[in-house]
Amino acid sequence: MAALTQTDCPTLKLVARGKVRDIYEVPGHADALLFVATDRVSAFDVGMQNGIPNKGKLLTQLSLFFFDFLASAPETKHIPNHVITSNIAEMPQEVQQYKNQLEGRSIWVRRAQVLPVEAIVRGYITGSAWVEYQKEGTVHGITVPTGMKESTQFIPPLFTPSTKAEIGDKDENIHPDSLRDILPDPALAEPLKSYALSLYSTAAAYSLSKGLILADTKFEFGLLPSKDPSIPPTLMLVDECLTPDSSRYWPAQTWAEGNKMVGFDKQYLREWLKSGGGGFGKKGGGVEEDAVLIPDDIVQQTWGKYQEAFELITGRKFVP
Repeated sequence: MAALTQTDCPTLKLVARGKVRDIYEVPGHADALLFVATDRVSAFDVGMQNGIPNKGKLLTQLSLFFFDFLASAPETKHIPNHVITSNIAEMPQEVQQYKNQLEGRSIWVRRAQVLPVEAIVRGYITGSAWVEYQKEGTVHGITVPTGMKESTQFIPPLFTPSTKAEIGDKDENIHPDSLRDILPDPALAEPLKSYALSLYSTAAAYSLSKGLILADTKFEFGLLPSKDPSIPPTLMLVDECLTPDSSRYWPAQTWAEGNKMVGFDKQYLREWLKSGGGGFGKKGGGVEEDAVLIPDDIVQQTWGKYQEAFELITGRKFVP
């Protein structure tokens, strides 16, 4: 089966085409949007030439699983999310005509003003946080304990936001105190941080019960306008939720401080690119790199990790 790397819905208005998602507006439904997860794949903020078949469907199913779980968990049920329905039959007729293309990879959502921030929560030190810590002794400018090893747990988890860059640019890590400066209302900073930490802690506890460590994740939030001008907009969870694209999952049984952990994500792809696969790295290994064609073996190895994570988290086999 070929990967769906770009949707084609000519009677709908394409609002945005992101790294993975195509977002559409439907005529006559200004208060909602159609989110479609394609099979596109990116690494180091660079989109690849080809995708991973069914990846978009798996990400959608996993996001929906966590949206439902978090909406009912006692610790997070007060946090609204943007989901209206994932059932094509419950979406506008204009969407239903593209059922063959959209089935299983689409969510009809409440339209929100997306905030320009990636709400990252880190439970363990790894990735860019580990790189910064080795150089500066800090994480996002935050002073953290000395003597940490790679993969050491943060107790409590650390809220480490970044800016949300335009497509083709790179997100910039910021100190939490700078969050107020980039939000439309500085008063949103504290509830956004509180929401992100609650969502992470709840999902991390659940994941650990399934044998997985949720090392870190990113959330996105938006503002839902009120129909009453005297009532402020509602802060809610948007975009994807706790997928291997937005999160690092590790096998709990192999974790130890000092271990360089291999997760259930795009690690195979990242390592192949870092080794110069497809000629990647000629321009410094950042957003200025050219897209490359991923070979079949790397596609299959990466897909295998996505499937394994899905099955461990949900307790069921993935069915496209």
